[in-house]
Amino acid sequence: MSGGWTPPSAQERRAVLERTRSVAIVGASAKPSRASYFVATYLLSSSDLRIFFVNPAVDEILGHPVYPSLQALPEPPDLVDVFRRPSELPAVLDDTLEVGASTLWLQLGLWDDDVARRGAEAGLTVVMNRCLKIEHARFAGGLHLAGFDTGVITSRRR
Repeated sequence: MSGGWTPPSAQERRAVLERTRSVAIVGASAKPSRASYFVATYLLSSSDLRIFFVNPAVDEILGHPVYPSLQALPEPPDLVDVFRRPSELPAVLDDTLEVGASTLWLQLGLWDDDVARRGAEAGLTVVMNRCLKIEHARFAGGLHLAGFDTGVITSRRR
């Protein structure tokens, strides 16, 4: 336990993904070289999730509208997936709580004990330093060498 927050187990993360129907990607980028773009491409092609993009500087990503804030979304997302600077995490937490999402998911490299503690105390499920794409693929059976679905069923002879 770290600062009043306990990381969700693999089973708990799987349960989060099973009950999630919509994801807001905060810090979404229209640049194909960015991690948020790769995650969005994967989620759009490999899931039935409704994906919302949040970035005040972009109008469209992958043919979808981009919203300037979580508050501007047409519906509250179930999960907020964050690609922002660590210094911006407290404000993203406040916005997540304001719109009524149930999960705050901080991507690889993002960790803030205070944000996790505050979120958990407010009733959020908080996941930190984990990639939504990797976790989704892991539980959906699409994660193979280097995190990609290689299409190889088996290399063993019968």
